[in-house]
Amino acid sequence: MLQEMRKYTKSWLGVSIIGIPVVISFVIWGIADIFRGSTDTSVATVGGEPIPIESFQRDYRNLTRQASRLGAIKPAQAKAYANQTLNDLIDQTAIDSYLRHYGLVVSDQEVSSRIRAIPAFAGPLGTFDHQRFTQLLVQAGFENEQSFVDLIRSQLTRSQFLSATADGLQLPAGYARALFNYLNEVRAAEYITLPASAAGPAPTPTDSDLQSYIAANKSRFSTPEYRTVTFAWLSPNDLMGSVKVTDDQLKQQYEAQKSQYVIPEKREVEQLVFPTEAAAKSARAKIDSGTSFEDLIKQQGKTAADASLGTVVKEDLAERGAAVFALQEGGVTQPIKAPVGYALLHVVNITPGSSKSFDDVKEDLRKQIAGQLAGAKIADLGNAYIDESSRGRTLAQAAAKVGMHVSHIASIDATGHLPDGTKAQIPDDPELLQQMFKADVGDEGDPFIAKSGTTFVVKVEGIRPPELKPLNTVRAEATQSWQKQEIARRLEAKARELAASATSEKSLASIAAQTGATVLKTGAIRRPLVDQPIEGPLPAPVLAKVFSVPAGDAVYGPTADGSSFIIARVTGVSHPPPGVVSEMRMKQFATQVGGQAGADVAQTVAAAARDKQGVTINQKNVDRFSGEEGG
Repeated sequence: MLQEMRKYTKSWLGVSIIGIPVVISFVIWGIADIFRGSTDTSVATVGGEPIPIESFQRDYRNLTRQASRLGAIKPAQAKAYANQTLNDLIDQTAIDSYLRHYGLVVSDQEVSSRIRAIPAFAGPLGTFDHQRFTQLLVQAGFENEQSFVDLIRSQLTRSQFLSATADGLQLPAGYARALFNYLNEVRAAEYITLPASAAGPAPTPTDSDLQSYIAANKSRFSTPEYRTVTFAWLSPNDLMGSVKVTDDQLKQQYEAQKSQYVIPEKREVEQLVFPTEAAAKSARAKIDSGTSFEDLIKQQGKTAADASLGTVVKEDLAERGAAVFALQEGGVTQPIKAPVGYALLHVVNITPGSSKSFDDVKEDLRKQIAGQLAGAKIADLGNAYIDESSRGRTLAQAAAKVGMHVSHIASIDATGHLPDGTKAQIPDDPELLQQMFKADVGDEGDPFIAKSGTTFVVKVEGIRPPELKPLNTVRAEATQSWQKQEIARRLEAKARELAASATSEKSLASIAAQTGATVLKTGAIRRPLVDQPIEGPLPAPVLAKVFSVPAGDAVYGPTADGSSFIIARVTGVSHPPPGVVSEMRMKQFATQVGGQAGADVAQTVAAAARDKQGVTINQKNVDRFSGEEGG
């Protein structure tokens, strides 16, 4: 039905009708309550016209429901769907305003006809049923009939405008043929790869060369930024000894987590059901005489999947559990009364259970609870630190007052190392380093609790910016890099020179002989198109050049790994012969291109309308509904 609805409305409108149970569930569970207390429930405003949260909810919910059929939606995908929904609604609102400004509207008769043609509103006789129409609108959350009519009118107006735009952009036959030939052009080329020896021996740089190279690559040849930091910390382990855990707490925790410690035996079981006890006994006799349960399944015309009961525990099988769990792996029960007929049950495999008593896990539970209590106590100490700091005490004084560790690092880089290259003696927590290099100089932030459970307070007291290292300390590294760059530059110059020579000579033979390279051929290759994989042996930059020059010309470009250069000469160009593609196919192609151009025009109109009218986004409301708030 969704496909039919989309055929008639060209929008997500159908979800308002089809998604009635979902809409009702949101009303029942009070999702709208998240917006209570705010005077603005719109997700955006376009030129003063608000986009209500209800429109965003409907479209976002449908988009994610469709996507979820392909698998669980990840948070990043949900955010992308929310952005897509919001942008589509903004574009629609902007275009609607643009069309109203120029008096472009759809007649009442056309709107009425379109609504009456929607299959969801048909009654028992197959014709439009007004009672069903109003019932579905109320259930779908529309305030009244007019709001639905207005929605259909705007959809149809946009649709007619976009259709007219596409229809008005039909390509003339000659242009269509030229574009078709361009897109379907096939070429062939011969090519060589320049050996590294073509650049000559590696040159020796002067000190001036190296100084210039180092200055142009400061980030590679500079010391890191160093920071002077005072910080305090306290971890749950620091408080574990002072936390008392009672036996009652331990027993309560054991009962709450008992399923982790007492794991019942599990068995994978198959079952075959027979109409009578005699039939079941006959089948069991076959088992006794050597027939496998697998063969019995096949004799009944079933598969292992048909017979499988899955993996079960004893309680899952009720009164049959005792018989099944008394068997060895591979065993088959005697006939057992089933709800219909009699059954034989087969144990495919056994997963042993396990059990840990309270005494077995008591100490682990003690550590667990102590950690939880210590974490709660750390939060209290963080508040105590804030109180002490507000009284004018320094970080070190306030931290010492509440029992936190305090440390000072004169110089530390973003990787946690000191200027001499050794690792700084700080807690091994990445969030501490991140805060050290995120905080501003002089700012003393509030305590923060890292994912590890440790509370930190950080104050950056000074910054030493990166400095260029002396030439003598980086000479070897700089020389190697400079030589690599120079060889690449010389190789490119050589490739440019040889490509020009190959174009002049209409052959790669002589330059292949000069360089000791082997001439290879590509075979037929197609023009590279956007978002399509590259076919053939030539990398993308070279392939693009091959399709940019006349037959006989040579081009050059880097190899895929960037270590050398390829010189390629176009040896042939062909296009689809005129008789191969019918006139009907060319008309279809022209229409398709016109439609794509029309869509581009529509996007341009929407973008221009958005810019002219101005757009304000209420990101907080968007994030609340799409689940991004607080993430």
